[in-house]
Amino acid sequence: MDLEKQPQQPQKPAERKPVAPAEPGPAGFRASDADRDRTADILREALAEGRLDAEEHGERIDAVYRAKTVGELEPLVRDLPAPGADGRAAAPARGTGGGYGYGPEDPAAPAENMIAIFSSSTRKGRWRIGAKVNAFALFGNVEIDLTEALFGQRVTVINATSIFGNVEITVPENITLRGNGNGVFGNFEVRTLEAPDRDAPTVVVNGTSVFGNVEAKPKRGKWIANLVNDALRKHLGH
Repeated sequence: MDLEKQPQQPQKPAERKPVAPAEPGPAGFRASDADRDRTADILREALAEGRLDAEEHGERIDAVYRAKTVGELEPLVRDLPAPGADGRAAAPARGTGGGYGYGPEDPAAPAENMIAIFSSSTRKGRWRIGAKVNAFALFGNVEIDLTEALFGQRVTVINATSIFGNVEITVPENITLRGNGNGVFGNFEVRTLEAPDRDAPTVVVNGTSVFGNVEAKPKRGKWIANLVNDALRKHLGH
């Protein structure tokens, strides 16, 4: 007896489960202010140790504060060791400074502006200099005397612009002084210094002179001392 053929039922396509979107890896995370500040600290340390010159440091710092993700920050310090990772002691914590008078550093602190337009602007004596100073002279004169200054941090960057004017910067003989700039029918001169003490302050002068003068140099006979011990000796009358 012939078996009655049963019509085949069409098979339903297998249901596809929705796939959850992949979570971004750490490099894709949005960069926080703390991430940028940590990266900037590594760059400042590299500048102070001579691993980066002033121009490279400036370019990388600009990129740090433009970065949107952690992945954009990583290449900026990939070729640099973390502070203390090269076998030497790490730099003193902020606020100790090996006795040089460093105070707690505030990354959000605004830059100090010194402007002289058909006038003069001067800072000298015992004053606390911040991490960044902008000096602008237009038919005027700006004088920055750091020979008795208290440094708020290990690295200070001075951006100097002179147009038919003059910007003069004087520093103690035993700090590190570096510079990067150019003169257009003018003079840009930084007398490079290398401090014998790796914990001593570093001053970086960047700028441009147009029909003017930007000059940074040490002042003979002026030395930055271990300010903590120096103050103690004066208090004891020694």
